[in-house]
Amino acid sequence: MAVQKRFVGIFFIIVILCFIAAVLIFPLDSSSPLMTVVMVTLLTCITSFIFGIATGDYSWTDRLWSTAPVGYAWIYAASASWSPGSIFAAILVTLWGARLTFNFSRRGGYTGSEDYRWPILRKRIKNSVLWQAFHLLFIAFYQQALFIAFTLPLYVIAVQDNQSISFTMIISAAAMLAFLVLETRADQQQYIFQQSKYGHRLRVRAYEEDYKRGFLTTGLYEKTRHPNYLGELGVWWSIYFMGAFTSGSPLHWSIIGPILLTLLFIGSTWFTESITSSKYQAYRLYQRRTWPIFPKFRE
Repeated sequence: MAVQKRFVGIFFIIVILCFIAAVLIFPLDSSSPLMTVVMVTLLTCITSFIFGIATGDYSWTDRLWSTAPVGYAWIYAASASWSPGSIFAAILVTLWGARLTFNFSRRGGYTGSEDYRWPILRKRIKNSVLWQAFHLLFIAFYQQALFIAFTLPLYVIAVQDNQSISFTMIISAAAMLAFLVLETRADQQQYIFQQSKYGHRLRVRAYEEDYKRGFLTTGLYEKTRHPNYLGELGVWWSIYFMGAFTSGSPLHWSIIGPILLTLLFIGSTWFTESITSSKYQAYRLYQRRTWPIFPKFRE
């Protein structure tokens, strides 16, 4: 169902109040910034769950994917007394969030229908009690707990004694920006294909065969079925290494964040492709010749 704009506005006003309340409960000058972020997440989880029940739209957590982590980044920067390293990391995450917010917005994520996967999953679960349990535990709490997990490197940077911008941070940032460009290009190719496929813009001659198939297989999608996933994972693995190297070791406990995010994307790939392959007969052939996330090395 389509969500009304006023609900989105009210939702984000409450989210802002959640951030303010968390900072008041756990002040940054006397508490661990991680506790502040955990409190924000707890409040936004409850808010998302209530809005899902009230509106029948279960994409409220989706609307926080590109916004809440940016807020976390600046909480960590503030807790580090605006050190150069923490500001540098926060700016990078803000660039990521701005790009993702733009792409989500132009696809109607804030004013259109909920994510197409949730109605399909509701039909498969069937039992309303089980669905609401899934809504609470996975959609609201688990996914938002992931926000905490994959932004842990920002916490690692914030608590270091030496918070200057190191050479390894610059190298990791360069890798992060490269993956961000990859993700941007992938999303743009998919957006142009979908818009032209449904007649919202002029058709592209290079996509004629893909129009017949029903899905995109050219450009970056010739190398991998989900180049946008590769870009997104690359962004957060790069940020992980930024924090890990700041701590003095390439292996750090905060690796749990990018690992859990990777597992989520693997599960998402399996689920979305089960839907796509049921719609398009040619998709199974595409699956056989093209790897899901990483490019397939051909002879």
